[in-house]
Amino acid sequence: MTYAAEALAAAHYHSRVAEGDRTEPDFEIGKDGLGGIVVGMDGSPASFHAAAWAAGLARRERARLVLVYVEAVGGVAYWSPMGVAVASEAAESLVEELKKEVVSHLKWVDIDWDFVHHRGDPAVGLEQVAEQYRADLIVVGRSRRRGGLLGTVPATLVVEAVRPVVVVP
Repeated sequence: MTYAAEALAAAHYHSRVAEGDRTEPDFEIGKDGLGGIVVGMDGSPASFHAAAWAAGLARRERARLVLVYVEAVGGVAYWSPMGVAVASEAAESLVEELKKEVVSHLKWVDIDWDFVHHRGDPAVGLEQVAEQYRADLIVVGRSRRRGGLLGTVPATLVVEAVRPVVVVP
């Protein structure tokens, strides 16, 4: 059974009375405790701080940790077929490095975790993966690019995400 199927089977449901006598179960995001935590990983120190914080929370809550690298496909490198090949190869290399780093850090932590490589807009991608895994929380690191303020991904998630977002310094 896949994790998504297990999560769906173990999810807390409540009944809602629809028109007539028919009732249908709804997935409840706001249940007691956390079932899943999605963390945005881009290789930056802030993303590793976010992953460490989220791993501790996942351990305490007995939640699944889903580490996500979102390959942004909107850059100049994707304007030509040769650029796509080079950019995709570089992204695959980064994903392998991130996986090795994550394994070395998480091998001592007793939690269930997955590493997901997603393509698209980073904020949208994190939200899509969170929806796929029925995660209760998204965790990202704070960007240092805007003078210590939130970067575009954390800022977008804080404004537009449908689940809680934690930004770790």
